[in-house]
Amino acid sequence: MSNPTGPEASAVLAQVRAGKADQAKAELDTLHGVLKWCTLHTTTDEGEASFGDHGIPLAGDGAPWVSEFAVMELGAALGMSTDAAKRYVGATLETRYRLLRIWGRVEAMELPFYKARWIAEHTMALSSEAAAYVDQAVGFCAHSVSYAEIERQITAAQARFDPEAAEKARRLAADGRRLEVHKGEVSINGTVEVTGTLDYVDALDFDTAISRRAAEIKAAGSEESLDVRRSIAAGDLARGYDSLPFEDAAEGGFEARCARTSTTEVVVHVHEDLDGVGRLGNTRTPVLAQTIRTWCGNPDTRVIVKPVRDLADHVHVAAYEVPDRLREPDELVDHTCVFPWCTRPAARCDIDHTIPHAEGGPTCSCNTAPLCRGHHCLKTHGRWTYDVLDRGTYLWHSPFGHAYRRDHTGTTPLEPERRP
Repeated sequence: MSNPTGPEASAVLAQVRAGKADQAKAELDTLHGVLKWCTLHTTTDEGEASFGDHGIPLAGDGAPWVSEFAVMELGAALGMSTDAAKRYVGATLETRYRLLRIWGRVEAMELPFYKARWIAEHTMALSSEAAAYVDQAVGFCAHSVSYAEIERQITAAQARFDPEAAEKARRLAADGRRLEVHKGEVSINGTVEVTGTLDYVDALDFDTAISRRAAEIKAAGSEESLDVRRSIAAGDLARGYDSLPFEDAAEGGFEARCARTSTTEVVVHVHEDLDGVGRLGNTRTPVLAQTIRTWCGNPDTRVIVKPVRDLADHVHVAAYEVPDRLREPDELVDHTCVFPWCTRPAARCDIDHTIPHAEGGPTCSCNTAPLCRGHHCLKTHGRWTYDVLDRGTYLWHSPFGHAYRRDHTGTTPLEPERRP
């Protein structure tokens, strides 16, 4: 194996180091731009959270409030969703106004912002005094100490300046049991991840029950691996299956007694244009046809198969309200809120009239699209507009002259529009 050490290799390393320095300088320039934008849109007007623009707190006490619509505009320019922009701007404000030593390190390009951001996200809930304590404790060495040490200093600050919150956090940590079924992350094979933290005794009992059921499945003739049988066993236990009593174990016979106490309902949309693939109704996740057949063969699973409507059909109603026969195609076409970079599921969005109904806009396929509540409010009160270029394709215009194309591939920022 060659190990070049000549001028060419040195030049490559120099190029990497220079690129890294340029990247840090570009990020610092971005941070300065974010702060200037926030300064221009600082406000003390809390307003009404459900109506129009208003100031929102993005960092801890002492950091300025910023217009929510301004953060949405900035997020679009940064190529972020509104939620991501709020987190990014919040960490920037927290660092600049409450962690002055750490901010100095960032400005000197001695501390990468991703690490400063991690610290800021953990100090936002602290009082001004506690945040200043953390800043003093780690500001001079944040670039070199571990995250664990920084976290210890944050915990110490909370215990010193807010003992009640520290005690509450201790109690919550002492009972961190949980069990999560990640239903929104279904693989194309129809599987999901399950994670959790159980009481030790509960975990022992659960493991014993799973192991016993997996052994029974094997004795009944299954040739699946142990891991697969354990996963099947979890489903059996959830559906209330009793243990399998083997009355004639010597001959390998068995008799299953089932106590089925519930029925699982799965909604599947079948796409005629996709060979062998359906889509889960709740998550829009593609699922193989063979997986759907397996579900259909389970007596405890009720599978509702819905053929997808012809999305090219034009639906029109003579009313302001959006009926399900119009809402459902909109959700199937767009999947999410259609504002630039937003990922809120369309099923949880409002259905917006592109041309307002009060201005003559019809309630029809060519004039409706899903917008989450925040971006619906922005479009109504924040001078953002959009045009429907085609079904599922939208051209957004910001009040500052920026334009974004949103379609099934995502968001594409366009050159700023020239103003006359």
